[in-house]
Amino acid sequence: MKIVVAIVQSDKLKDVRDALIDIKVGKITVSNVIGCGAQAGKVEDDEGKPTGGDLMGRVRFEIAVNDDYVKPTVLAIIKGARTGNIGDGKIFVMPLDECIRIRTGEMGRLAIG
Repeated sequence: MKIVVAIVQSDKLKDVRDALIDIKVGKITVSNVIGCGAQAGKVEDDEGKPTGGDLMGRVRFEIAVNDDYVKPTVLAIIKGARTGNIGDGKIFVMPLDECIRIRTGEMGRLAIG
């Protein structure tokens, strides 16, 4: 089991969500976050010139998946989030030691679904 965390541009929320739905990944958590990466708050205008900025609004996806869904999940996020411009975001894949469905008590693969 893995937890896939993706930080993407806020305006890509619908595109990423649609890409995840297309591969039948529907159990997600989404949060509005702020931050900056290597771009340090800089964005490019239409002519490719850097413009100033600070912490920028982003969307954070957290998705618990079974091991066989890691690659399709990552590829769907990339499909939905990629613009080819600076600031497209990052994806982190981390081990998930345990998952427990509170309602039923199911654990592991069964709890993820």
